[in-house]
Formats: sequence, structure tokens, C-alpha cells
Amino acid sequence: MVEPLLENRDYTVIAAKTASSVTPTSPGFTTSWVAAHDAVMALVKKCEELDPDGITLYISSRQEASDSFKQSRKVTPDKLESLFEANYPPDSLNLLDGLQAALDDYFAQKAVGQTKANGEIIIVLIDGEPHDRMAIARAIVHATQKMDRDQELGIGFAQIGDDLIARGFLTALDEDLLTNAGAKFDIVNTRVLETIGERCLTEFLLDIVRR
Repeated sequence: MVEPLLENRDYTVIAAKTASSVTPTSPGFTTSWVAAHDAVMALVKKCEELDPDGITLYISSRQEASDSFKQSRKVTPDKLESLFEANYPPDSLNLLDGLQAALDDYFAQKAVGQTKANGEIIIVLIDGEPHDRMAIARAIVHATQKMDRDQELGIGFAQIGDDLIARGFLTALDEDLLTNAGAKFDIVNTRVLETIGERCLTEFLLDIVRR
């Protein structure tokens, strides 16, 4: 049975990959995104199951002019593999570009009455520490100020790999924005992807909006 709180929502996935996470540093070592492949696909497919008209997907991509995120709309499971493989990631991560684009898109749709009744969940798959940490925190706090109700928007960070600095940053987003940074609502939940497991995907998504 699908939880009503997760139905009638849009789902956006931001795949914030960096080059170091997809290129082996030593022979015999599995890169973090390869190791997490099945878990990533399971999570994205769960979002698509709840959003049958297709999720919105942002993937970090090294482009000629800049390192940014490419957006694909109405993504279904059969398109996932090719989209993940088609974009080579940048060396460093400017997560703000992808997150701000997703937030702006949500509030633009809301302004014209085109969001779904329960709102949206944004999932950020991240493997390292972004270099725009304070700007990310401010963007999330600003987004909460534009919300009308607690559960209309949630952001879930699923960490790939074991970067301890990144984990500390995500923990701070999870625990400090409401109490110390002026957020109107607590909309962030963070987990290490490998601890979620396929049986716990629904629980993870619920925790994002049921704070």
C-alpha cells in the first residue's frame, strides 16, 4: 500500500556526481557510483513509481563553457541508464546550480497552479562536499520562507560513498537549519545511501516530508 503522503507529488532527482567518484584511483578499487549503482537505480525507480508521468532529472555534466547540470523531464525507468551514462561529471561540484534550478522550477509551477496537490520531493544524490555550502543552506532556508505548509516540499540528501566532510555538511543541513539558520520549516532529511536499502525506500521518502 502506498502512503497517501507520497502520492500525488512530483519527484525531482539531482545526481551530483564528480569526476573523482567515477574514476578509479587505484586498480582493484570500486568507484563509489559503480558500487552504489543498484541502490541509486532502486531509489530513482521508486520515485518514478510514485510519479508515473515521469520524474525530473538533473545530472552534473562537464560542458564546454562551464560545469553545470543538464535537465531531463518526464524521465521513465527505461531512460535512466542512458542518461546517467551520457554525461561525464565535472571535477568539482557546484551543487547550488542544480538545487536552485529545481527549487525555482517548483515555485514557478506553484505560482501558476501547476504543482500536484501534495507538492514535491527533491532527492539529491551526492558523493562529496560541494564548494558552495553556505549558499546551499541559504537557498534552502529561503525556499522554506516561500512555503505555505510544512509538507508541501521536502529535500532528501542521499550520500554516496564515505566522504566524512560531506557527511558533516549534510548532518548540519539536517539538524541546524530550523534551529540556527531561520528556516520556516524542517524540510531536509539526510541518509547514507547504503543504509537505506530497498525495503526502506518508502520510509526514507516519508521521513523527508514527515518531520
